[in-house]
Amino acid sequence: DKGSPCGLGSGCSVRELLPVSVRVRLAPSPTGNLHIGTARTAVFNWLYARRHGGQFILRIEDTDRERSSPRYTRNILAGLAWLGLDWDEGPIYQSNRIARYQAVVQQLLDQGLAYRCYVSEAELEAMRAAQKAAGKAPRYDNRHRFLTEEQRRAYEAEGRQPVIRFKIEEPLEVSWVDLIRGPITWNTQDLGGDMVIARADGYPLYNLAVVVDDIDMGITHVIRGEDHIGNTPKQILLYRALGHEPPQFAHSPLILNPEGKKLSKRDGATSVAEFQQMGFLPEALKNYLALLSWSPPDGEEIFSLEKAATMFDFDRVNRAAARFDWDKLNWINSQYIKQLSPAELVERLTPFWQAAGFDLGSVPDPTWLEDVARLVAEGIDRLTEAPPLSRFLFQEPLSYSLPALEQLRLPGVAEAMAAMAATLAAAELPQPVSADSLKLLVEEVAKSQGMKKGLLLKSLRAALTGDLQGPDLMASFALLQRRGWALGRLEAVQ
Repeated sequence: DKGSPCGLGSGCSVRELLPVSVRVRLAPSPTGNLHIGTARTAVFNWLYARRHGGQFILRIEDTDRERSSPRYTRNILAGLAWLGLDWDEGPIYQSNRIARYQAVVQQLLDQGLAYRCYVSEAELEAMRAAQKAAGKAPRYDNRHRFLTEEQRRAYEAEGRQPVIRFKIEEPLEVSWVDLIRGPITWNTQDLGGDMVIARADGYPLYNLAVVVDDIDMGITHVIRGEDHIGNTPKQILLYRALGHEPPQFAHSPLILNPEGKKLSKRDGATSVAEFQQMGFLPEALKNYLALLSWSPPDGEEIFSLEKAATMFDFDRVNRAAARFDWDKLNWINSQYIKQLSPAELVERLTPFWQAAGFDLGSVPDPTWLEDVARLVAEGIDRLTEAPPLSRFLFQEPLSYSLPALEQLRLPGVAEAMAAMAATLAAAELPQPVSADSLKLLVEEVAKSQGMKKGLLLKSLRAALTGDLQGPDLMASFALLQRRGWALGRLEAVQ
């Protein structure tokens, strides 16, 4: 509701309207796709809200007009929906609340807690250079905190547009008890001087907007990554300046790659959409994300988020950075794939088969597709692995790998495949064709041809699938026979 004072509806703070209960929020910035780290933060927030019967609010922090994009917003919403992380309120857009932030900035100015700063970028650069030369940490020296009215008018006459800075008193200790990290104390001398809370164009900056939002939305617990710890003391000062006690904070550890460095695209994927494209199931991915720095008390590794929500709390969240383990994620995903029913498998695999160009409309019947899905599910970690494994069941004419061609050129193999074709053509097989009935035919041909069974099976796989490796051979043989392709492939071996 853009017409309300704070963009939230009829009032500006739900704290006055609702009984105190757990209210958490996920507040992604639409300056990029939904990152796997943000998704883990979403999982922790969702789990904590559900554990305590609270509310999970989604807020889109889109005040960065240069970098924010609607396509990133769509990606974030789609990623959360794909993961099944449903939110109770929102999405609430900061861009709809600019007037509210500006009113708070004016309130701080009127109370003498903030001031207009006219320092130019060139002056700031010179100040930082001098501090660096003196071996000091860069910080704003608060030079415009006590400007006279005459000085302000002079700067404005020059055409300077002021930013708004919040006064940070020094020295002062800011302390809080982090729900993951325990007691933390920060000295205001280490905060870089008075902080900018609004740009010269009137747009708010992160620390101001997030505090106003959390006050207005009645947020009780801020669960976010440890990269925000440095913002926390500044935000606590703003909460108190606005007459509110801050929420409780829980800063979860970062997610690093296996080498202990920041996770990047070089590690395979960083966005939730990429994991979806790589063939991971949403159930498996959020199960794995929950295990990054948290472990359930029963020690189980495969669980639904609904079950995890009955156990989740911060006393089992590790303070150390989490290492992303692809092997473990693959294993968890494989377990979820195996749990799917044949019909569910077909539904999940269909987009990947279609992307591979397979014609699903020409298959013998729906149960055939389900049997294909069941066949490949035993040997895959990701859905993307299914098309290569099952290509021979959809591709006609068949293409052969070089090892398969070499196998089919071995002495006696062509004759054995001809015998197999003749036996298959003459056989009265039960319908639908079973792997067991075809196995009997293979044993019959091996005996009649005087060929070792292992050599015959290897050659049969080459003839039927075009490769020497793949899913269960007899089950594959039965599926090809049901499709009407097995005999022709055996006869094609010359």
